[in-house]
Amino acid sequence: MFRVGIVSSLRPLSSPLVAQAARRPLPASSFRSFSSLRPNVFATLQKRSSGLRSPFFSNHSRTLLTDASPVVARPSQSEAWKRYGITAVTVAGTIVAVDLLLNRETRDSLSPAEQSYLHESFLYAGGGLGVTALVARSLFKNGFAFRVMSANPWVVLGVSLVGSIGTMMGAMYTPPEHTVLKHAFWLGFNACQAATLSPLFFFSPAILSRAALYSAGVFGSLSYIGATAANDKYLYMGGPLLAGVTVVALSSLAPMALPLGMRGLAVAEAISLYGGLAVFGGFILFDTQKILQHARMSQVGAVTRDPMREAISLELDMINIFIRLVQILSMQQNRKK
Repeated sequence: MFRVGIVSSLRPLSSPLVAQAARRPLPASSFRSFSSLRPNVFATLQKRSSGLRSPFFSNHSRTLLTDASPVVARPSQSEAWKRYGITAVTVAGTIVAVDLLLNRETRDSLSPAEQSYLHESFLYAGGGLGVTALVARSLFKNGFAFRVMSANPWVVLGVSLVGSIGTMMGAMYTPPEHTVLKHAFWLGFNACQAATLSPLFFFSPAILSRAALYSAGVFGSLSYIGATAANDKYLYMGGPLLAGVTVVALSSLAPMALPLGMRGLAVAEAISLYGGLAVFGGFILFDTQKILQHARMSQVGAVTRDPMREAISLELDMINIFIRLVQILSMQQNRKK
């Protein structure tokens, strides 16, 4: 579980894209003040120019004040729906292609015990992601994200690591019989993740919604492949994935700890983003098949049945993929400007 704190908690704090997005938006009160003051300015200009009948002044004032094109052009409703349709088709095509590529050897249908265990694990994972999103949004509205971005990144990283790892260990290793305590640790873990991810709301809602849709497509397709592939087909990936997540974590820390040049920063960023997507996509396959293996083992009494513990691994995979897709989409948008 080395992937918990280092990778998922570090990306929103160390990325310059988040700081750039945080400096870009203006508060709504600024727009309201401007719109309320503008009629007074226009009235003053009209009073001062009432004695001037020069066509030059009237034409240029009309051009500057009424005929200027808008600074920001919003897409029409048909264009917005068209973009969403293209995005949905892209996600669906990717799901089909990945299924055809990786799921050539399928297994028989799941047993009732495997279905129940997998269903409960995904319910906890979906509930945890929903809690994380709601708490992160509320923290952003309360100004918590501004304080996080202005604080020392190493202090914030240390606190988030301690909180995330501590609550995660509590949720994973508390026996299922202690229901209240176990759920309290689980809620604490999701709250710590939400506090770390709240600066992501500095990005535009369009980027966040597209990243969420892509993440859901990747997660759904790979988890379906893991659930329908032959037994233990992807469990051998545990060792290589652990090595890969170590490389991704070191590449995330490199810009903060080492005096790298521009080329070194670009290489470290590419390893962290695109390498991280590959690593955590592999973790989805691994974790899904691990859930099915634990379901068979719990049926014979070899391990304790604990779907909440399995769900935490799935949450971390989804969060790490979502973070990287947000940053990749933001980088693509900045290149187009």
